[in-house]
Amino acid sequence: MNNSTKVIEFLVSDEEQGIRVDKAFTIHNEKLSRSYFKKLILSGNLFINNKKYIDPSHKLIKGSIVKIFLPELEDGIPLAENIPIDILYEDDYLLVINKKEGMVVHPAPGNYTGTLVNALLFHCKDSLSGIGGVKRPGIVHRLDKDTSGLMVVAKNDDAHRYLSREISLKNIERKYQAIVLGQPKHKLGVIEKNIGRNPHDRKKMSIMKSGGRTAITEYKILNSYSFSSLIECSLQTGRTHQIRVHLASIGLPIIGDQLYSKGYTISKKMPDVVKNFSRQALHSYSLKFLHPFSKKELVFMSDLPDDMQSLKNSIENII
Repeated sequence: MNNSTKVIEFLVSDEEQGIRVDKAFTIHNEKLSRSYFKKLILSGNLFINNKKYIDPSHKLIKGSIVKIFLPELEDGIPLAENIPIDILYEDDYLLVINKKEGMVVHPAPGNYTGTLVNALLFHCKDSLSGIGGVKRPGIVHRLDKDTSGLMVVAKNDDAHRYLSREISLKNIERKYQAIVLGQPKHKLGVIEKNIGRNPHDRKKMSIMKSGGRTAITEYKILNSYSFSSLIECSLQTGRTHQIRVHLASIGLPIIGDQLYSKGYTISKKMPDVVKNFSRQALHSYSLKFLHPFSKKELVFMSDLPDDMQSLKNSIENII
């Protein structure tokens, strides 16, 4: 192991007795996935009581000393890649982009290339803000991989600090459109439920009865259909998977959401475009904020992408 290799080490507690070792590591590091730890274990990076183990399903024994080595990226700085991005606005301070579904925002285990950050590094050369760290230069807020739409990116540190502060003060208006199963009981509503990491599935977030982080989503119905609704959501906070978790918590899972729509029945009468929609039908369509230098109000709108528009059209045509 080289000097830059990181180590996660812990003593197995009573609560961890009998837990799979790959799952246990996700308890000690929420940022890395179970599948990533599994790959590390199979590659010979796991040691229990100083003995190497290559079985991700190994059950832990109380009192054991468990450690795993996390190798650094071969190059700690993401590579610039010539990847097309849809830029709606750009000046010396910031960019506003329309992110396509399927694009990861920043490098992470399993996605070290092909991300928005790789594309931005190529486009901006040396002008991108470094305040977010080498893995997230310029990134002020993020969208999930399969969520499309508007994002603002800072090009220098002053703009980054300003935009980050404006988001924390709720001065940047971010609106989304979601196509969901079901219909809200009220045309307007506010969902205020704390969100935290799901203790049983580290890839998911959950509503927390105690603990977690404050999360607030405002919503209103734009259109109602026989079994579905087009909903506008406004973020007051920016928690991981916030809209997806909040809408599912009130019985309105987003169509195509593989994580949070499980357990909801999709009728056989629904068209294939509904049953087979391959991503969460969620789009960041409106962004409004004051420019960090001129203080001029900037407003951007983005139409529904083709796949969501096709989904909406199919639902509207059902009698």
